Amino acid sequence: MIIGILAIVYRIHGLVDVARNTHQKRVTSSNRINAVLLFIFLIAGVAATIWMSFSWFDLYHLPVASEHGKSTDSIFWITMAVTLVVFFITQILLFFFSFRYRYKEKRDAFYYPENNRLEIVWTIVPAIVLSLLIFGGLKAWNNLMDDPPEQSEVVEILGYQFAWRTRYPGNDNQLGAYDYRMIDAENVFGMDFRDRASFDDFSPREVHLPKGKPVLFKIRARDVLHSVFAPHFRLKMDAVPGMPTSFWFIPNKTTEEMRVETGNPDFNYEIACAELCGRGHFSMRLLVVVEEPEDYEKWKSEQKSWLSNNPDYLSKVPEDLKELALLKTGLDKQ
Repeated sequence: MIIGILAIVYRIHGLVDVARNTHQKRVTSSNRINAVLLFIFLIAGVAATIWMSFSWFDLYHLPVASEHGKSTDSIFWITMAVTLVVFFITQILLFFFSFRYRYKEKRDAFYYPENNRLEIVWTIVPAIVLSLLIFGGLKAWNNLMDDPPEQSEVVEILGYQFAWRTRYPGNDNQLGAYDYRMIDAENVFGMDFRDRASFDDFSPREVHLPKGKPVLFKIRARDVLHSVFAPHFRLKMDAVPGMPTSFWFIPNKTTEEMRVETGNPDFNYEIACAELCGRGHFSMRLLVVVEEPEDYEKWKSEQKSWLSNNPDYLSKVPEDLKELALLKTGLDKQ
């Protein structure tokens, strides 16, 4: 009701100004004030943007810890530079025109209907620049999505509400098959023990990676959409139910080296979920340890297979493969 009354009062005041022939003077004065305020806003906004970008640079630009991260960052900053140049030019022109061509009495607007040459220029130039940016990004993307090098370390990452689980192949370097119908409270992967390759697979609580060697992440989701996000590796890939995805990269800094570089003795790599997947989304964090190849091999040799930690599942192994399963898991010695 109060807003309605104020609106009526404002309207009556405007009609009185029109009757007194003072309405035009008020408009002219108001336009001048708004034009000056817009110009001040432009200067303050540009200054604040530059200050914030330099002051908080370390907070939004994390150190790179993978080989492909260098090319990814290069493409990002080239795109950012082009975008910023265009942004500042257009914004400065926008506010300048608002200030320069504010309303003035006895000045008519200049009618400028078209300029074909100008339209061709501002169509072709952005098209060329965008094409170069797109093809540069496509080249980097194709390199990442290409077949991984032979003898890559394979790690399966499974996302489900609300945790990550990992699975490594054993000595055969082959992950066993899985079947969603075999998923239960313990066998969260749905490992199919009719496949002999699954006998020596192991499932640690954290991810270990060797420095300087290619690593292939095989990614899948069990329930809803998740997203594997490891910012220091410049890695982000969706985990989609029913549609396995993958991402390969080469980590080039151990956890200890990164702790020295960042000056943070408590630094740890981690994988987080970058897709809002439900109420417990915040808890989907997985520790990642990058270590020297010899330390990684030592850690890997100490891991016990999932089947040896869950001997009850030997009943799922076909009779003709049980002896092999016992040998691979070491359960024949117990």
